[in-house]
Amino acid sequence: MGFDASELLLKGEKGMNNPGKIERIKNGAVQIYSEQGLTERLQSGKSLTIKLGADPSRPDLHLGHSVVLRKLKLFQELGHRVVFVIGDFTGMIGDPTGKSRTRPALTLEETRKSGESYFKQVTKILDPEKTEITYNSEWLSKMNFADVIRLCSKYTVARILERDDFKNRLTQNQPISMHELLYPLIQGYDSVALNADVEVGGTDQTFNLLVGRALQADYGQTPQEVVTFPLLIGLDGKEKMSKSLDNYIGIDEPADVMFEKAMKIPDKLLRDYFILTTDTLKSEADTMINNDIREAHFTYALMITEMYHDRVSAENAKQRYLRVAGGAAPAEMPEYVISGTEIMACELLKRVGFASSNGEARRNITGRGVRIDGLIVEDPMLKISLTEPFILQFGKNKFIRIRSGKHA
Repeated sequence: MGFDASELLLKGEKGMNNPGKIERIKNGAVQIYSEQGLTERLQSGKSLTIKLGADPSRPDLHLGHSVVLRKLKLFQELGHRVVFVIGDFTGMIGDPTGKSRTRPALTLEETRKSGESYFKQVTKILDPEKTEITYNSEWLSKMNFADVIRLCSKYTVARILERDDFKNRLTQNQPISMHELLYPLIQGYDSVALNADVEVGGTDQTFNLLVGRALQADYGQTPQEVVTFPLLIGLDGKEKMSKSLDNYIGIDEPADVMFEKAMKIPDKLLRDYFILTTDTLKSEADTMINNDIREAHFTYALMITEMYHDRVSAENAKQRYLRVAGGAAPAEMPEYVISGTEIMACELLKRVGFASSNGEARRNITGRGVRIDGLIVEDPMLKISLTEPFILQFGKNKFIRIRSGKHA
């Protein structure tokens, strides 16, 4: 997966010194190492290699990832080479999570499958003709033990232990494996292998990105410029957006799901979402939010849904949201067919996936969160007739049409 760099240079040369795009790249950055160096490279007229590293364990991308990906899109529009590095070699070892333990190791097949999924998803934002996917096993697997020793000689243990998660784990007497201490060096060596001009990433990657900058100098290369961007806080308003925390908006989710989730963004974070995930200026976001926060939510939800789907899908998603928010069932919903003449309420919730156990089903029902054809179900032991189709609702937004097998 790649492109002809010389052809790209010819296509993008006229735009390489576009002051507007250069300022948009810098806009929202937390740190730039160094801003002057970045500006000079972008104004040099040369085709630069822009690097972004990727964890192969979670190939499902969300709006948090889009913060950096949208910046890469600007680099592409300026005619530069964007290289998306899949850490398959490090993924097969198990790299530090930034928390209290090491990630589980992956197989080669798993990392390759993730890489294919990454490419499909990132090209919802990036130009597929100008996006290069590479795997760090291409150079790391060829290193012998002497090469590794030489790499280790480039950095001190004291410097490695300055990384926040290592420092915290030492303080808490949590074990740190030797291979984890090598991880920042390995990621940094990726920049050497690619001779990267610029590396971008979230603020949680700052240490590793700066290691790459230092290693390049040791290997006789011009150190890469490093640009870090904020981590997008998730829908819970507390933690960074993450699939594992279920506080995310996936860029590959259906339009109605995306719209509904966008409407759940906490008011205090809506400005950040506008600025970090769309082309909205700070002043424009402030004006919309200050004028009418609810209407600003609708504007953002429409904008982001159209961005990853299309205008018609976004409008349909809005109309569905309005119907559901008004208490009406959506025009379209999944259907579940059950054989028999009746079913207990608890069992029904488990069958359709609205509860994982009898206990959870009872709590959902006694909490008055379950309706049948708009009427609240209060008795978990209620026997529900299946002689006629009906609509089962859980909460405000989950609907499913139930009918007996004999009506199929």
